[in-house]
Amino acid sequence: MNSVLRQHAETQFAEELAELKRADTRQRPANWELSPWAVVRYLMGGRLDNGFELSPKYIGDARLMEIAVATLATDRALLLYGVPGTAKSWVSEHLAAAISGDSTRLIQGTAGTSEEQLRYGWNYAQLLAHGPSEAALVPSPLMQAMRHGKIARVEELTRIPADVQDSLITVLSEKTLPIPELSSEVQAVRGFSVIATANNRDKGVNELSAALKRRFNTVVLPVPSSAEDEIAIVTKRVGEMGRALELPAEPPALKEVQRVVQIFRELRSGQTEDGKTRIKSPTSTLSTAEAISVINSGMALAGHFGDGVLRPADMAAGLIGAVVKDPVQDKAVWTEYLETVVKERSDWKDLYRAFRELN
Repeated sequence: MNSVLRQHAETQFAEELAELKRADTRQRPANWELSPWAVVRYLMGGRLDNGFELSPKYIGDARLMEIAVATLATDRALLLYGVPGTAKSWVSEHLAAAISGDSTRLIQGTAGTSEEQLRYGWNYAQLLAHGPSEAALVPSPLMQAMRHGKIARVEELTRIPADVQDSLITVLSEKTLPIPELSSEVQAVRGFSVIATANNRDKGVNELSAALKRRFNTVVLPVPSSAEDEIAIVTKRVGEMGRALELPAEPPALKEVQRVVQIFRELRSGQTEDGKTRIKSPTSTLSTAEAISVINSGMALAGHFGDGVLRPADMAAGLIGAVVKDPVQDKAVWTEYLETVVKERSDWKDLYRAFRELN
């Protein structure tokens, strides 16, 4: 049995990628594993001509995926932008897996990310013993991607300090990474590109410079436009994660998924589903990813401490924890929603009781 908690996309979906590669007769850009058309088919899912079924990796507007893939087929880098939980990292990983066959050339952006982590570093024992040399050079994932004509991923680009961000400008415009210490450079091989992600709710954001923005084509990934799409996403990912984690619980009833999604969507939008009641929104993001987490947490409770059937009491604590991030402001918003909306729905009495027992 495979003991890896979460496999990389190219491993988890290796069979799908192999089937697509066999069926793909369209033109492929240099060093791409699949044609742009096949990459989008991999992301969106569907049935191939030979009857093989591809699972959807992204549930939403196919045109957004076409724009993203077309960008990577040109000399522009791609920036996936949106609120937290809109599948930016998920899409980035699957794009890299389908295009390069490797999604692991990854730089995780933080406030502490240095220029060396983006460009290259040094083996200091070698450096002190022999001075700057190719043997002493420690290539970054970005440099490796340039050398091999692959996709490099930069997560949370706007969390990286602005002066470090700008070290990408030469790479993205000239397709060259200078190494002044060796009086040399690395020139990108065809197929190289960068996929970066950034969210617009992060209060620690470092705004991209105008020069860097010009090097990216930005694709905004929205919150799922319909409740049906969001329910489909949550149901799919909960099932996948439940199997991966081997949770001893039954898949959640559609009713419970629908209620969690409805609560999240109503609090996000500031009104009830029917549009008749205005409500306050909390400071929390209430993303689709958090809805998935709430239900998975409930399944763990039901499986390990219950009878294996997900019930409102199993979800209540996780749901309150997702909504109430500010103990004063969010608590008041949640209490008002609970008493004016949840309490008044006759078929939500069990959910209301579960919430009240925790308050």
